[in-house]
Amino acid sequence: MNFTRWSARLPGTQRRAAARADLTVTPDRRGDGSVPAARAEHLTDDTPPVPAVDDLEVRQVLDRIPSLVALVHGPDHRVAYVNDAYTAAFGSRPVGAPARGALPELAGLGLLPLLDQVLRSGKPRTVKSRKAPDGRSYTFTCTPVTQAGGGRGVLVFATDVTDHAEAAERLRASERRQRETAVTLQRSLLPQELEEPDDLRIAATYHPGGTEAAVGGDWYDVITLGGGRTALVIGDVMGRGVRAAAVMGQLRTAVRAYARLDLPPHEVLQLLDGLAMEIDANQIATCVYAIHDPNEGRLVYASAGHLPILVRDENGTVQRADEPTGPPLGTGGWMHSSGSVPLGPGSTAVLYTDGLVERRNEDLDEGIAALERALAGATGSPQVVCDRLVRSAGVTPDHDDDVAVLVLQHPARKGPESELFRNAALELLGGVEAAPRARAFASGVLTSWRFPTELHDLGVLATSELVANSLQHGTPPMRLRLRRTDRRLIIEVTDGDDHLPRRRRAEPGDESGRGISIVATIASNWGCRRTPGGGKAVWCEFALPHPGRP
Repeated sequence: MNFTRWSARLPGTQRRAAARADLTVTPDRRGDGSVPAARAEHLTDDTPPVPAVDDLEVRQVLDRIPSLVALVHGPDHRVAYVNDAYTAAFGSRPVGAPARGALPELAGLGLLPLLDQVLRSGKPRTVKSRKAPDGRSYTFTCTPVTQAGGGRGVLVFATDVTDHAEAAERLRASERRQRETAVTLQRSLLPQELEEPDDLRIAATYHPGGTEAAVGGDWYDVITLGGGRTALVIGDVMGRGVRAAAVMGQLRTAVRAYARLDLPPHEVLQLLDGLAMEIDANQIATCVYAIHDPNEGRLVYASAGHLPILVRDENGTVQRADEPTGPPLGTGGWMHSSGSVPLGPGSTAVLYTDGLVERRNEDLDEGIAALERALAGATGSPQVVCDRLVRSAGVTPDHDDDVAVLVLQHPARKGPESELFRNAALELLGGVEAAPRARAFASGVLTSWRFPTELHDLGVLATSELVANSLQHGTPPMRLRLRRTDRRLIIEVTDGDDHLPRRRRAEPGDESGRGISIVATIASNWGCRRTPGGGKAVWCEFALPHPGRP
């Protein structure tokens, strides 16, 4: 057998390596074996003749190749040859013995089935970066060859890639550490525990996307506003990496601060839009900010380029809250507006980021429609619904985008539990009889709710002060509302004037200005907000002696 027949079957890179192992004379020899005149003047009679390619023995070439070479023949892969580099790496090997016994390193690396496959198919196969028993990493190329006499064999060519493999592993380890750091940062910026409103059951989940270090800027939050109302937020900072996560953390902190102002959703987004431009003018974010008021049975929301909220009513019908939607935060120059969607007892709402519904080669609307179908059939607790929606969307640990999902339910309470959630309201017409009438109404309601004497008296006093403040500083229409939950008593007075009261220090000679201070002193919490239509609501709440859900 000669070099030409063997090298013709080698891959190009191996063929070139084999040629370099001996005299590289092929370009200087003519077909008749003579030497070109340009070279003849450099030769003497003592110069040894340069062999033609056809005169080179395969063994002469392969013995000089720095890569590991082994030749096996026949269906049982008997060893025909190993070169010096192979012997240096794994020791000498007996010629004629089956590879399974003579070349245990190939068996240990799982290459024997590959040799069978190469013999059957007649096509070369390559296995990248396998770690051999000598501790080095090799890339193995198995090439079919035809021996003299018609026998078939396989030439195993192993290139040492240890340095490359170790560098790649160090890079992967570095990427894993960076990803762990980024995910830790991302999770630390999300709420560690969700606040638990009296009237809602809430669950959330976050899945970082992919296996790379560049996590995204998805976030969610739940903020109890007082007076029985709850703010719900979900958003997505465009881009990936620690920078996106840092911007997300700043926006989430700002949302919580703005929420304490108890502003309408569209005004909160307006403030966030300006802040996003200040944080990073080149980075935008989508966001939905919604407020649930159990007295109204609706979810009032504003959207900055985010996906629509989905709401399933108690009958299983899913509604998509599409409008109104403005541009993302950070674009500026847009006046956001608020919309609303019913969320009565027995309803479930879902807020989510695009990683849950967006897929390559699929229309986004198809993903939202699939989520609607999944929500229509998802029952159980909020956490169960959350998990089912994530599974139905096919989210796996190697999902290519971050996913955040927030599920809230407004339970329909029946039986003994319903006695813990009660409402009572009185329209106040004004005049001198309004305050006594309000006190009598509050006393009767609190007595029927079987509150202890001390809490009853505090509730009546707070009612009197809030109504008196509204009569003095507000305008009709005025309304008194009392509400109890399993945790607290809430007293709220609304009127038609949008001037918000504030707590101030009353001097000894002042005849007024003590009402809000008294309320703030005796109540667990108090607050005020403007209402749609130009009015305001002033409220306070008292913690019940034995809070806790039944």
